[in-house]
Amino acid sequence: MRVIQNLYARTAVLLVLLRLSVAQYEHLGYPPGYPYPEQEEYTAPQLDPDTPRIQLRLAGQKRKHNEGRVEVFYNNQWGTVCDDDFNIHAAQVVCRELGYVEAVSWLPSSKYGKGEGPIWFDNVHCTGKEKTLAQCQSNGIGISDCKHSEDVGVVCSDKRIPGFKFLNTLPNHVENLDIHVEDVQIRAILSSYRKRIPVMEGYVEVKDGGKWKQICNKDWTQFNSRVICGMFGFPGERKYNPRVYKMFARRRKPTYWDYSVNCTGNEAHLSSCKLGQAVLEKSNGTCPRGLPVVVSCVPGKDFAPTLMTGFRKAFRQEQPLVRLRGGAIVGEGRVEVLKNGEWGTICDDKWNLLSATVVCRELGFGTAKEALSGGRLGQGMGPVHMNEVECSGFEKSITECSFNKEALGCSHEEDAAVRCNVPKMGFQERLRLSGGRNPYEGRVEVLVERNGSLVWGTVCSEGWRTMEAMVVCRQLGLGFASNAFQETWYWSGEVSADAVVMSGVRCSGTEMSLSHCLHHGAHLSCPKGGGRYAAGVSCSETAPDLVLNPQVVEQTTYMEDRPMFMLQCAYEENCLSSTSSEVPANTYRRLLRFSSQIHNNGQSDFRPKADKHSWVWHDCHRHYHSMEVFTIYDLFSLNGTKVAEGHKASFCLEDSECDEGIEKRYECANFGDQGITVGCWDTYRHDIDCQWVDITDLKPGDYIFQIIINPNYEVPESDYTNNFTKCRCRYDGHRVWMYSCHNGGSLSSETEQTFPGLHSNQVTHRQNI
Repeated sequence: MRVIQNLYARTAVLLVLLRLSVAQYEHLGYPPGYPYPEQEEYTAPQLDPDTPRIQLRLAGQKRKHNEGRVEVFYNNQWGTVCDDDFNIHAAQVVCRELGYVEAVSWLPSSKYGKGEGPIWFDNVHCTGKEKTLAQCQSNGIGISDCKHSEDVGVVCSDKRIPGFKFLNTLPNHVENLDIHVEDVQIRAILSSYRKRIPVMEGYVEVKDGGKWKQICNKDWTQFNSRVICGMFGFPGERKYNPRVYKMFARRRKPTYWDYSVNCTGNEAHLSSCKLGQAVLEKSNGTCPRGLPVVVSCVPGKDFAPTLMTGFRKAFRQEQPLVRLRGGAIVGEGRVEVLKNGEWGTICDDKWNLLSATVVCRELGFGTAKEALSGGRLGQGMGPVHMNEVECSGFEKSITECSFNKEALGCSHEEDAAVRCNVPKMGFQERLRLSGGRNPYEGRVEVLVERNGSLVWGTVCSEGWRTMEAMVVCRQLGLGFASNAFQETWYWSGEVSADAVVMSGVRCSGTEMSLSHCLHHGAHLSCPKGGGRYAAGVSCSETAPDLVLNPQVVEQTTYMEDRPMFMLQCAYEENCLSSTSSEVPANTYRRLLRFSSQIHNNGQSDFRPKADKHSWVWHDCHRHYHSMEVFTIYDLFSLNGTKVAEGHKASFCLEDSECDEGIEKRYECANFGDQGITVGCWDTYRHDIDCQWVDITDLKPGDYIFQIIINPNYEVPESDYTNNFTKCRCRYDGHRVWMYSCHNGGSLSSETEQTFPGLHSNQVTHRQNI
C-alpha cells in the first residue's frame, strides 16, 4: 500500500514539474505556425428572460483594436462601467462576450478617456464564468455614484473564440452596434488571382458561427473597402471588373451574412465599424443587388513584385519624411520624422490608432495594429519633432496632422512607435526551427523544390552569422536573433531534413526572407555537410541598441604627444600605427584622444557574446577582453581615403552611469559580469590606453573622423544603422578640433553624402567578409 502511495506522490511531483517547465515559456506566447492549446468551442448563451439585454463595445482613445473603454448599450443609450470593484474576472466576461478568448488586463480611472451618458454598472462582481456582463452582481443597472473619471477599460487577447457567432439581442438598434465576428478574409475567386501572393482581390468574407459567409454589396461603400484593404496590409483600394464576378456568382450561389457594414473609412479594423441594417434576401437567395462584396487592394511599392527585384527591397524604407527604426519585423518600429534635415522622434502624448494608421499608410503598409508609447521599441536620440499629434485618419502624411510644435516635458522615454498590418507573403510557411527546447530556438530548416516536389532541408553553417540569424527570426515573426549557431548537434531536428539544401548564405540583415539573401542556388557547397553542422538560431522579442553620444566626442577631443616607452602595452595590442615599430623608444607618438559615451537605448541588456571562461587575459594591461574589437576609429580625407585608424577592445563593459530610477547591474571589478543595462551608458574616458587614433604621420588639413561600435556584429542589436558616428576634424599641426559630430542615420541623406566614409555599417561589413 505504501509503495502505491509513494508512486502516486512521485507521479504528482512529476506532473507539477512538467507544468512548471512548460510555464516558464508561457510568457513568450506562441509564434505563428506553432500549435496553440485547444480552445473550447463557442456555445451561444442561453439567457433568462429577466436578464437585461445589453450590447458591449470597446471605445475611446485606443492603441489597438482589441482594447478600449468598456461601453454598454442599454435602454437605447450607450453608457460606461465604473471601475469600483472591477477585476480581471469581470474583464474576462467582457472580452468573451465580445468574442475574444480571454482578457489580458484591465485599466481603471478612464485611461481611454472619459465616456458619456449614464454609468450603467457599478461595483461589478463577476466569477468569470458569466455569459454576459449583465449576469454579474452589481448595484443594479443604472445605479451608480461614480463619475466618468472612473470609467473602466479592458485589454483583450488578439485571438478570437472558435465558432463565435454575433448575437444581436437588440434588433431595433442595429445601427448603434459595432461588428464582432470570428474572422475576416479576402478570398481570391478569379484563377488569375488565386496563385498570387499576397491576395489582393476577391470576396470579402466573415466567419460567423464557424462558417465563412459573403457580404451583400447593398450599401457597400469605398470607405468599407478602404478599411478591409488596410486590415490586410494594403494602403489603398482600386476599382475592379464586376462583370466576371457577376458571372461567378450566378454559377455558384453565395452564402450571405445577415448584416451589412457601415465604416467611415478611418477605422483601423472592421471591429470598429458599425453594423448596417439586416439584409433581407430575395426568394432566390441573392442579396438585393445580387452580388457579394469584392475588394481590390493596391499594395505598397515595397510589396508590389517586379520582374527584376521581386520583394528584395521590402524592408528598406525610402520615404523622405517618415521612417521606422528599432522594430524586429517589417512594418513596426519607432516613428521618426525628418525636419530641417535632421531626423527626430514623436512624443506619445495623444498618440493613438488614427495617427499610427496615417504613418503606416504613408509607408506603404495597411492600417495600424497597435500604436505604442513609452519608448516600447527603443529610444531615439536627437530632437523630439512632434508632440500631441492628432489626425483625422485621411491625411497623406503624418506631417499634415495637427500637432504641438513645443515638446516641453517630452523625453525619448516617451517616443511613439507603431505596428502596422502588412500583406501576408507566406514566407513563414517556408522556414521552421526544429529540435529546440522552445518555439524560439532550433535548427534552421527550409522548404525548397527538388525534382518537382517540396522537401525540407538544412542550411550550411559555413559563414553563418548574426545577420543571417536576424533574417530567420524576422521571417518567422519571432523578433530579433539572440544567437547564431554553427553547430546544432544538441538539436536533433527532423531526420528526414538532415540534407543541406541551402549554402553560401550571405544576408545584409534587412531581407524579409532567407531566400532573398545571396546564396549558392542549385550548386551547393558545404564541406562539413549538414546534420550536426547545420545552421541554428535562437530568437528574442527584444534586443539592445548601442548609440554613441556624439556631443561627448566633440567636447573631449584633444591632442597628446606621448613617448614610446610609455606605450609598450598599447603597442602590444596594435593600438598604434604601423610606423611605430620602426622608431626608437625615446621618440614620441602624436595621439588624437577623446572620450566615448556609449548608451544602450534598446529593450534588453547588451552582453558580450563570449562566456566568462573564454575571455582573453591581457597580462600587460592586467585585464580581460570580453570582445576583442568593440570599437573602430578611422580618419578619412575629404575624398574618402583612410589616412589613420585605431581600435578598442572591450577592456571592460560596465554601467558607468544610468538614467534616473535605473540601477547599475554590471561592473568589472573582481572579474564581475560585463554588459550595459538598458537606460545606462558606458564611458571610455579619453585618458585610458587605446582610446585614441595615432596621427603621428598625419599632415595638417581637414578630415572626417568616424567611430564604429560593435563592428563585427558579435552581439545582435535592434538597429545597426546608428552604430557609427562621424565628425568633421581639423588639424593644423599644433591643435585639433572636432565639430558637426552626428550619429549614422540622424541626418538627411543629402547632408550625409557630404561626409565621406561609411553610409551603411552593414554594407561595409559584408564587403570585408
